[in-house]
Amino acid sequence: MGSPVVSEEVRSYFQGLASQVEATYAVARAARARGFDPELDVEIPLTDDLASRVERLLEHYEVEGVARRIRELAKVHDREELAILVAKEMAVRPAASKEKAVERAVRVGLAILTEGILVAPLEGLATVKIKRNRDGSSYVDLSYAGPIRSAGGTGQALSVLIADVVRRELGIGRYQPAREEVERFKEEIPLYKQVQHLQYTPSDEEISLIVSNCPVAINGEGTEDAEISGFRDLPRIETNRIRGGACLVIADGMCLKAPKIQKHVRKLRIDGWEFIDAYMEKKNAGPDDLTEDSGVEPSEVFIQNIVAGRPVLCHPSRAGGLRLRYGRTRATG
Repeated sequence: MGSPVVSEEVRSYFQGLASQVEATYAVARAARARGFDPELDVEIPLTDDLASRVERLLEHYEVEGVARRIRELAKVHDREELAILVAKEMAVRPAASKEKAVERAVRVGLAILTEGILVAPLEGLATVKIKRNRDGSSYVDLSYAGPIRSAGGTGQALSVLIADVVRRELGIGRYQPAREEVERFKEEIPLYKQVQHLQYTPSDEEISLIVSNCPVAINGEGTEDAEISGFRDLPRIETNRIRGGACLVIADGMCLKAPKIQKHVRKLRIDGWEFIDAYMEKKNAGPDDLTEDSGVEPSEVFIQNIVAGRPVLCHPSRAGGLRLRYGRTRATG
């Protein structure tokens, strides 16, 4: 990669930082070499960019050389599209099994989405398995854990899309959900909302539409002590406890970030995701009695969840209050 054009003062400054870091690492390695710690070397690697971070983060998943490919594709693709394309290429690399190939590809895609700095690609995705539908066909089962929350809604949603792209490359079939598995989520997601925070709580109709049509299975580890009361002991679900990771991926990922999925599905012309269009149509269809004169109702969500003792600077939509503008402008850099 070419170096950016900078002044000699700036170049000298960064060279000084690099030399000081190397000196500090030398001291740390000498200390670790004495054997007083569980590890004999410094665990935190030094990396230069996103590509090298991804490769070092997943170095135990046989991803040698992926950094070079990421740099090549990053010149012409944005990060989300880059994650899908690199994962697709990783799927066809030699692996011990199809399960390992799918797992490696999805983790690489998720690492790119999270810029190689979050724990989600390692601990947020617990396991990836290939299971059987009732008709004997195979499907991909993604088991999520609590740390998938750090990936954010976009990372959660696109990890499912990546898994679908990868399973097509490997000739693995679609997930065929049982009615009991769909009904369980209808109880499980609202129950999870009672014990943990969700940005969005989908309706039963929305949950049914997403889970019934998703081409890969969204599963998860039991993350909460509470258990579901109905649809217990299902053969393809290993726990009766609330699966926090799976609930997050469906609610904050698939439902809340459906427009992101729709954008990439259309751009890359991926079939089998027409249910996202149906979901968006229902989501965007407002009541028929709305008129141009109807105003914006104040949102009390952040007031409801406020921690006792925290100052309230402004109540929702209060005259003379504050407005938060998100995004980048000329004034914010």
